Amino acid sequence: MQSNIRRRLSGGLAFAIVVGCLLLIAVVAPARGGDDAGTAVWPQWRGPTRDGKVTGPAWPGSLAGDRIKPQWRVELGDGYSSPIVGIDRVFSVETRGEEEIVRALDRKSGKSLWEARWKGSMKVPFFAARNGSWVRATPAWDGTSLFVPGMRDVLVCLNGADGSQRWRVDFMERYKTPLPAFGFVSSPLVLGDDLYVQAGGSFLKLNKLTGETTWRTLADEGGMAGSAFSSPMFARLAGKPQLVVQTRARLAGVAPETGQVLWSRDIPSFQGMAIVNPTIEGDNVFTASYGGGSFLFTVANDAANGQDAWQAREIWKTAMQGYMSSPMVIDGYVYLQRRDNHISCVELKTGREMWKSPKGFGDYWSMAANGPMILALDQRGELFLLRADPQKMDILDHRKICDAETWGHITVCANEIFIRELNAMTCYRWQETQTDLKKN
Repeated sequence: MQSNIRRRLSGGLAFAIVVGCLLLIAVVAPARGGDDAGTAVWPQWRGPTRDGKVTGPAWPGSLAGDRIKPQWRVELGDGYSSPIVGIDRVFSVETRGEEEIVRALDRKSGKSLWEARWKGSMKVPFFAARNGSWVRATPAWDGTSLFVPGMRDVLVCLNGADGSQRWRVDFMERYKTPLPAFGFVSSPLVLGDDLYVQAGGSFLKLNKLTGETTWRTLADEGGMAGSAFSSPMFARLAGKPQLVVQTRARLAGVAPETGQVLWSRDIPSFQGMAIVNPTIEGDNVFTASYGGGSFLFTVANDAANGQDAWQAREIWKTAMQGYMSSPMVIDGYVYLQRRDNHISCVELKTGREMWKSPKGFGDYWSMAANGPMILALDQRGELFLLRADPQKMDILDHRKICDAETWGHITVCANEIFIRELNAMTCYRWQETQTDLKKN
């Protein structure tokens, strides 16, 4: 889905048109890439539209072994990074010893196509160390190049055809910044010829063809722990295209063409643990931090006499804390894994908690949604099928999918599911039936 647009335009209307076209080509199209496995792709963190939502064939009404069958399984080194799926190949990243390794696997068979590696391991501190110090961030794929964050604050651009290196940026060297305590955690965002990353203790726009910096903003906000946990999102708020980013200290809207911070709000948290992705609904932005609570802001531009006057007004806040799992918003309700590992449903408009799960789950829940249906992968290796319902937690089925931990985000492409186990990746496939179509 690589964009052929190379000419840079500036100005409000022209820029908005270009960005809209780029998003249609590079982001929306993969989500609607067809109903058949092999045409739908998962090119970046949290999927085609970066919010975990997909379109395509109805999901199975059951997770039974005779409905969802493994197609192939490949042993890998340790990793948090989620699978990236192209038309004919799947990419994975792992830590093995002192090296970080990127692999390209054949989508149909799991056969190795190529691998690239570099020295890049490190040790993370505090409570995070109990879960390992392996690579954390998820690459981005534009159909030609793979942009891979390495733990030691490097970004490597690889040729997706053969794994050869196109360019490499060492952010510590470029900006004389310290090694982030938890490594490079945020996942990059590609829009057209531009690449947005939260690295080097800042938020950066790079030329994806060369790795050169276009602008740098929100610098030196990492405190003792370094660069952000959260990943940037594209949005149109109050009629203006912008990047919504969450640093270790605040939530902000940034102009893509200039790097100007349009608005920002402080987000309290314990030791900068603002981990979840900001969630965009209309002109509203939802976030939830560890140690801080949950927040909904509405973004407005009260322009007068041709001068912008941006603000992010707080609509509500609650004591309910987020954890590591980014939420899912369906039909005006937020489905969120909390700090206490319970799942809650919250009315987005008011912040009212509709229900809380009677029991807790694992330390991480990754979710993908197709209409009202949610597939959730628990860190303990269990897969759940839910129907989004503001009245109750409606678990339709669940299945132990593997014995290993599953920290990588669940990846769903048409009738294929890619599960990144701690030391392996497995591709599963189902065939939808008329019963599934009626249920969905």
